[in-house]
Parts: sequence; C-alpha cells; structure tokens
Amino acid sequence: MSSLPIDSDACYLALKSRDARFDGQFFTGVTSTGIYCRPVCRVKAPRKENCVFYAHAAQAEGAGFRPCLRCRPELAPQQRQVWSTEDASKMLAGQAVKLLGDAALCGDERSVSDIAAKVGVSERHLRRIVEAYLGVSPLQYLQTRRLLSAKSLLTDTSLPIADVALSSGFGSLRRFNAAFLQHYGMPPTRLRRDGKEGANAFNRNDHISIQLGFRPPFDAQALLQFWKERQLDTMELIASHALSMPGTPVFCLKNQPIQLIRSYSMAHLGQQISGWLAASIDLENNCLRVHMSEAFAPALPAVITRVRAAFDLDADPAAIDAALSASFSAGHGMRVPGSLEGFEIAVRAILGQQVTVAAARTFTQRILERYGAPVQTPWPQITRCFPSPHVLAAASPDDLGKMGIVRQRQTALIALSRAVASGEINLNSPPNPLHVIEQLQQLPGIGEWTANYIAMRALRWPDAFPAGDIVLHTALNLRNEKSPTKRARAAELASLAWRPWRSYAVFRAWAGMLRKTE
Repeated sequence: MSSLPIDSDACYLALKSRDARFDGQFFTGVTSTGIYCRPVCRVKAPRKENCVFYAHAAQAEGAGFRPCLRCRPELAPQQRQVWSTEDASKMLAGQAVKLLGDAALCGDERSVSDIAAKVGVSERHLRRIVEAYLGVSPLQYLQTRRLLSAKSLLTDTSLPIADVALSSGFGSLRRFNAAFLQHYGMPPTRLRRDGKEGANAFNRNDHISIQLGFRPPFDAQALLQFWKERQLDTMELIASHALSMPGTPVFCLKNQPIQLIRSYSMAHLGQQISGWLAASIDLENNCLRVHMSEAFAPALPAVITRVRAAFDLDADPAAIDAALSASFSAGHGMRVPGSLEGFEIAVRAILGQQVTVAAARTFTQRILERYGAPVQTPWPQITRCFPSPHVLAAASPDDLGKMGIVRQRQTALIALSRAVASGEINLNSPPNPLHVIEQLQQLPGIGEWTANYIAMRALRWPDAFPAGDIVLHTALNLRNEKSPTKRARAAELASLAWRPWRSYAVFRAWAGMLRKTE
C-alpha cells in the first residue's frame, strides 16, 4: 500500500485504455454519478474534470462515493504489503491494516481498540499512523472492508441477509442495514435484486462462481506446472496447459477449460467448512474464474483472499520486473505459487527437506491417505481434504515412522502442528511475516531454508530468501565454493539487488532464467 500522491494525468490515461496493469492500483470516483470504479471498468470513460483518483477503496468511500455494481471494486487485485524493517511506523501500519482486513474478511467484530492492543500501541497512536499511511481512519477502513465483504456475499451468494451481516462482522442486522444505507444510499435487499442481473446470473443452486482480476502479464503455464509436479491424488487435479479434463462438469463461462480442481477445508467462525474449488485462468480477460461449493458461502470473502494468495493474483509484475529484469533473462509474469492453506505448505516444506520433489510428494501422499478427512465432490477422483493441524498434532511418531518419515521430520511435523493448532503460529497471511519466520526457526527441525520456503509460499512474503538453497547456489555459479556458509553469504550478497522481490527472484532462478554475466 502507498500513500504517495496520485498522478491524475497518468491515472486518466490508464482509465481510458482500461489497462489491467493498473487494476487495484487506484480507484476513480466520478463526481457526476457518485460512483467509484476500477480502471478496467467497461462503462464509457467519464470526462476528466469529473474524475477524482484514490489509492484505496476506503478513501473513495470516505469521500462519499459508492462502489460500482458492474466492475465490483471488491474483486480488484490488492496492493501487496512491502515495507522495510527500518521503517517502523510503516511496518506497524501495515500490520494494523492487515488485522483490520482480516477482522472484516473473517466476520470478526474486533474493534479498533482490540487491534491497537494486538500490535502493542495506543488506539490514538494507531489512528495517527494509519491515517498517515492510508489517508483514512482505522474505523473508516474497517467499515469499508466489512461493507465490501457484505457486498460480495450479497452479489455472489443466496445467503440470508442476517447471515451476511454476521459473516461481514456486523454485530446485528440493524447496524448492518443502517451502515449499508448510510454508505451506499440503498438497502442491502436492493443490491441483491440488482445482482441477479449480474454475477448471480452465473451461479447455480449447487455452487458459487466469481471472477477475480489480476494484473498482466501472468505466466499461467509455469504456475500450473509447478503445482502439477506436486499434485496429490484424491485431493487435486491440475492441468499444466489449458486443456479440458475428462469428467469435468462444465462450469466455466465461454467454455473456458478448468485447470485446477481441489478439495479444501477451512475454519470459519468456530466451524470447519469443507468442499471443493475449481479454477481457470482467463488470460484474454485478465481474470481467474473460480467455482466453489455453496458450503463456502458464509466464508466467501475469506475464501476469495485465500484464492488470491494461492494464485498470487495481487502481484505487481511491473514493479517486480523493474527490480529483476537486469538479472534474469525471462520470467515476466511468473507468480510465486501459493496455497489455500498455509499449514499445508509448511507440512510439504518439512517433508521436502533434503529430498527430491518426487520423494516429498510420496511422503505427503502418505500423510494425506492416513490423516486426510473425507469430502464429497462432483469428481470421484477427489475424495479427501488435507489433514488439519489438530489431527497431525495428535499423530503418533511410530505411525509417521512407518511411512518412511525420519525422526527429525516427525518431531518437526508434530511441533509445527501443535503450534498452529494452538494459535501460537499463524500461517495464513499473518500481519508480520518476519516474526513468523523467527517463530518457525525456533521449532525443532525447522531451519533457515524451511522457514523461508514457507514464507515465500504460505506467508506471501515477497522478500523471503533461502540463502542456503543448493539449487540457488548452482544458478548463481557458487558451487565451486566448498563452504556452505560462504556460499549462503555470497548468495545473500547477490540478492540485495533484488529486494524487495527476492521470493520472485528465487523462483526465476529455480526455473533457470538467471542472466549469465561475464
């Protein structure tokens, strides 16, 4: 996120061209209509004198604009957290904004004072730094996120309005109706009626369909191929190319082939929700088309956030390429492959220590078959969900040993599972990834490589860097140095030019795209 002043001329040019590279980078308030839109909105471009540009949706709503029902600002790519460890105020503001967003997305009625206590400052100080960072108060930002979450639920689901209010973090239906009417000038029931002509027209009684924007370019093949090499039977089906899969129900619009199908289970408001998701990457329209079980309706805003993280939809290719193009011959549009569940990535990382990708996949498959929970889906091949941290926390070391998992990794798996199950460690986009990296390395059997791998893929930290990685050393021509410590130090030094996007540099290096220098 950024509080830098906006260049109105540049924004207007991007608006007129509907340039998807700027989607989510700014929002346009149109004074003649009172509506604010994404740069990719398909309506006729307004006159420049009627446009006011904002860096965040909360700023537009704070100025009295209502979200466009056509381009749906709540589905735009988000701006990634990138801050320096030397910038304490910005770091603190970033943590607060993340907690405010999570409170809205997860239906949490947590107050601003609760979040101030969570980050260890007074409510007054929190208000001051967030206003300097976002240009709006913490309460305005929280209210905007809750209302946009409610708008998504109203448009994309048939959830009763009382449940929408609860799932969006409002303590009562009366408060929800009053806030919606005050901010948007209409009752929630009006939006639901209007939505039937929009996104709800894509929905069936047994599933939900949404479209999530991303900024081009997007290297879909590299992302899907990475996942396909690690695919777990009974949990996921992945096509590395845009090919239709046999036995796949036709969900996608315009006959877009489904490229990923998987089971998923998540905790929401004290309950465990299980079901399936199917997705296809539409490069022509710069969006991800997602279909999911209706069971996820109460948690839709949170699920959308997890999907965005899994596909790295909020990446800014222009900023990343500006930092990496001098060192890498290709890789434009490459994403860092994530996951719907951070704990799953952490388990895979531990099982992948010092073994091949194929061996790690075999161990993870055994864990899934032994501890995975059953789930019903439209596909006979998809029958199990990845085990929860509570289940693996109770796993027997002897049972893990019978699967071929060595003692050190048994200890690491159980320690990690207990830490996540107790809430001590948050692996689903925490407000301070650097703190989580430190927590992980304090667990037995988790070192620098594993913690940084988890940070890249689960914590969505763009500047993670496993300096001791052997493949990375090969890409950097460091294997002639016999000392692993000196190789890691040299890799760390070389990586300084790639900050704050070293996670992306690692994946480009692993893909063999490092530019050879004399």
